[in-house]
Amino acid sequence: MKLGIVGLPNVGKSTLFNAITNAGAQSANYPFCTIDANVGVVSVPDERLDRLADLYNPVKITPAVIHFVDIAGLVKGASKGEGLGNKFLANIREVDAIVHVVRCFEDGDIIHVEGSVDALRDIETINLELIFSDMEMLERRISKSEKMLKGDKSLQLEIDFLRRVYSALEQGLPARSVECSDDENDILESVALLTKKPVIYAANMSEADFAGDIEGNAHYAAVCKLAADENAEVLPICAQIEADISEMDAEEKGMFLGELGLEFSGLDRLIQAGYRLLGLISYLTAGQPEVRAWTITRGTKAPGAAGKIHTDFERGFIRAEVISYQDLIDNGSMSAAKEKGLVRSEGKEYVMQDGDVVLFRFNV
Repeated sequence: MKLGIVGLPNVGKSTLFNAITNAGAQSANYPFCTIDANVGVVSVPDERLDRLADLYNPVKITPAVIHFVDIAGLVKGASKGEGLGNKFLANIREVDAIVHVVRCFEDGDIIHVEGSVDALRDIETINLELIFSDMEMLERRISKSEKMLKGDKSLQLEIDFLRRVYSALEQGLPARSVECSDDENDILESVALLTKKPVIYAANMSEADFAGDIEGNAHYAAVCKLAADENAEVLPICAQIEADISEMDAEEKGMFLGELGLEFSGLDRLIQAGYRLLGLISYLTAGQPEVRAWTITRGTKAPGAAGKIHTDFERGFIRAEVISYQDLIDNGSMSAAKEKGLVRSEGKEYVMQDGDVVLFRFNV
């Protein structure tokens, strides 16, 4: 999963990026590495891996990972190439979902580029640049389809649908807000519009608001209303608190979160929101060589899940030996679970579940 972090200057975007990537570096169990100057790879915290490691004593533990991309360079006119606009739009095109950091705090010492704090205006500034880019892309696609229409009348349905999407964009609405059938969604996916990408609005608040009355923050309330209208998620967060947490060890972090009445850090909640938004789950493999988490789309069948490990596993799939994580932990070993009939033999039509511990049988 690759999440792109966007936002106007001085909204806390870079603070949040640095905090969550540093947080990923703090624990030896969840390593962090930098691919280049603005991409961080953070391991997904998963206590199930630690429990399985206690059972198998593996040589290696490999968690799932998320790529966070700190996307910079937005100015008004980005869709026309202003500033680093072309690079900005290209970076967004490569991510699975967008984390849009929105300033929801007042602070006279931190200048806002527009001179005042207005969460909806800031969201509109970025959204409009994405919309302008999408409109240009749709114009080209519709024009191409119209030229091919004489030879393929079925394209009329595509053209009519894309015009409906274009109309929504003209009204300032993102493509993800347009209701569509499965076939229409396939058409939309083929165009790869920026405003079709799922969005998490990270409402960056002051420490006082975040630790006190989140619902009383008027900027946050406005973002929630907007998100509901366009099928997006909202995550209340305090980048400064996340920066503080990133410098703490595990015990200090637990105590600090407890004082705030929180069970999870902002990084953990952001990862959960990303998985939920993109419809992702994790299945697990466990043995003495390695305990590992594998990320798949919810609804994936066993052969497709096997293909995440190696294409040969999918091509030569025979069956999957499956047990739920909790059943394995409760029984203490695979052999004990087998004696109770808890290990199932599943075929090609089995739909994988979150937390399945699996051994794939294959032959090529």
